[in-house]
Amino acid sequence: MDAVALERGADAPQILEKPRPEPDSGEVLVRTLLVGVDGTDHEVIAGRHGSFPPGEDHLVLGHEAIGVVEDPNGTAFEAGDVVVPTVRRPLAGGATEFFEHGEPDMAPADEVVERGISGAHGFMSEYFTSPAEFLVSVPDDLAEWGFLIEPISISEKAVEMARASRSAFDWRPESALVLGNGNLGLLTLAMLGDSFDRTYCLGRRDRPDPTIAIVEKLGATYVDSRETPVTEVPDAYEPMDFVYEATGYAKHAFESVEALAPNGVAALLGVPESWSFEIDGGSVHRDLVLGNKALVGSVNSNYRHFEAAVETLTALPDWLKDDLVTGVHDASNFADAFADDETTIKAAVKFYHQ
Repeated sequence: MDAVALERGADAPQILEKPRPEPDSGEVLVRTLLVGVDGTDHEVIAGRHGSFPPGEDHLVLGHEAIGVVEDPNGTAFEAGDVVVPTVRRPLAGGATEFFEHGEPDMAPADEVVERGISGAHGFMSEYFTSPAEFLVSVPDDLAEWGFLIEPISISEKAVEMARASRSAFDWRPESALVLGNGNLGLLTLAMLGDSFDRTYCLGRRDRPDPTIAIVEKLGATYVDSRETPVTEVPDAYEPMDFVYEATGYAKHAFESVEALAPNGVAALLGVPESWSFEIDGGSVHRDLVLGNKALVGSVNSNYRHFEAAVETLTALPDWLKDDLVTGVHDASNFADAFADDETTIKAAVKFYHQ
């Protein structure tokens, strides 16, 4: 079978021929439909994130997948079921308490592997296998868009954690600011529109631009960070009850504190490279304490967040999915899905027609 993989020492993925996997007991064989490409994939290719499976000279990419059950292999699934795989899996030594509690997303990074990212092959191949407990059922009519479920699940978790941090009092947020107008930021902006009266999205693009068009079509306000940095947002617009950071720009973690209204919370999802810079630590500390503000970090998601993401994707308007997904490329042209092109918002590699 064909698989899109990164070989050790390479700076770009290529098609490799691999044997079709055989499911072990309790595993399901899945025929891949589509696999999304995101910033993490580019970080892995650049060597800034992730790792190869132990003893392997390559890593099959892809963690945003949707497929169809080919062989249920005695599990509760049936042939033809549409499924999405979760990403985190136990180490070879066995599941830890985090998996036993259904919370692998809360496990330390050195206690898990992440398929297509760190220590385990991903889903960007014609077939893949997975233990049944890591497959989420998806309605057939979402097969075309199901590769969006994994990124949506990441935001489902982040928002849940942010709300949990405010659960000690009667928190009634009205304003939300998303930092980053990539595909994750835009999906999150669409999610927040039902919960917040006023939404904003910060980016660094010139008009006309398709992402700005989506921001405004969602009824949000576009904030150009070159004109209005994060720290100036409260004066230029309003203090924010919630800030969602999806840029990986390290200064934003600290600038978000200034952008928050009293009692506000910022969720940090970007993973920056090491970078030393000066901040007024006393001011940040004082602002957090006297403003009853909070910062939460969030990575990955669990089965429950995937289920919530299925509901969220179902509710998203068709126009948004059409405008957001700017390129679906056959596996023979997979390189186009990884192209660095500002006109691309969200791309995917297609293996089979449903």
